[in-house]
Amino acid sequence: MSHSYALERHGDKENSAFFEQYLPRLLEERDRLGLTDMIREIDALMITVDPGRSIEYIGELCLMTPYHYLVTLESESHFTHVLRVNMDYPDLLVREVKDPNTRGIFRSLNEVYPIGAKKPNSRYIGEVLRVTDLHGVVELQKSREFRFFSQDDIRKLELPGNLAVSKPSPYTHNIVAYLERPADALRVYSLGLSSIRSDVQDVYLAAKELQAKLKLDDLILPIDHLATRVYSQNREVAILEWLSWSSYYYWGSFDIKDQNSSTNVTKSVHFSSELRSPAKVFTANNTPYFVNHLDGLPSPTENFVRNYGPRLHHIALAVRDGERGGKENIDYVVGEIARQGKSFLLDVIGSKEEGLKQIFSSASEHSSLIIEYVQRFGDFEGFFTKQNVAELTHAAGVEEELNSLQAEMGAGRAVTH
Repeated sequence: MSHSYALERHGDKENSAFFEQYLPRLLEERDRLGLTDMIREIDALMITVDPGRSIEYIGELCLMTPYHYLVTLESESHFTHVLRVNMDYPDLLVREVKDPNTRGIFRSLNEVYPIGAKKPNSRYIGEVLRVTDLHGVVELQKSREFRFFSQDDIRKLELPGNLAVSKPSPYTHNIVAYLERPADALRVYSLGLSSIRSDVQDVYLAAKELQAKLKLDDLILPIDHLATRVYSQNREVAILEWLSWSSYYYWGSFDIKDQNSSTNVTKSVHFSSELRSPAKVFTANNTPYFVNHLDGLPSPTENFVRNYGPRLHHIALAVRDGERGGKENIDYVVGEIARQGKSFLLDVIGSKEEGLKQIFSSASEHSSLIIEYVQRFGDFEGFFTKQNVAELTHAAGVEEELNSLQAEMGAGRAVTH
């Protein structure tokens, strides 16, 4: 039996008595029930984009990541494009809504937020976790009061029929899905008609040809971590909820006082390498938005959530350690991608002496997601330094503030007219 609570903890963030009381109880129960051993790695990530956005987004992803276009699954109101590195790493499922007037639960999660509503169908949906016994896991989770969509709901949502899919989290707005699959079996998604679309294939091949020409194809590694932003009051419950759905453990939390926020990390019990099953990071304000004016505190994280809703903020990709062209690999990668017109929010920060270097791209116009690159040097095992994460949080906050102002101006023009 796994022992999820016995693993080493890091960080300096002080948690509440509630969190410290329920963390061991939930993990020990999960281990005792066998859920920790039945729930394995993240098998896929699901993203939805607005009509007409998927092909350009796939081109962007195939240049900036190691992913390859595999196949398109067409259902009544969606195209679902499957991107894969190989079977050792999670797939990306990029869903495109065909009709801009299509309504649904995922769209409704966007529409109450001023910037989220500008791309109503564009959002990260959640993770698919591999399990060894789908029925057993679902029944145990239901006994713990977790709720799932019915099979009829899954059909109407046009999600793969071989998944068990949770209702969206009240804290992150993400779903968790389970897929039963032996470790040595192919991933198969039971959805729609399967084809390799020539228009998607052309964009994919052009991106990969450019990636190879720029000598990036062997430098950009799979996903290192996924970072979700939540309201300050939901930090601890979002972490505990994710640990209850998954086989992850609490790695630790760090207080980023400069930005009035904390960064909280969970990792897979089963895999020491984040590349096999990405770490899940939760970022939240230390204080709610309505008290910040009293103390003059920054609030980039809470501002993001108020503008976009609780959601995934960025996908971090590892960069191979080493140098190319007289530069550290991350500087080389960023320089070449920037020359293709992709902007970044700041210069590469960190150093070899500190153990790692990091950078945020600007948010994708197709998915609103940021790509982070991170290069670790030698045996550095962490996710950030405090100074790095403070600078990254500040830079993202500046861009989000500009987006917020643009949204307000747009709303004002709409009222005027």
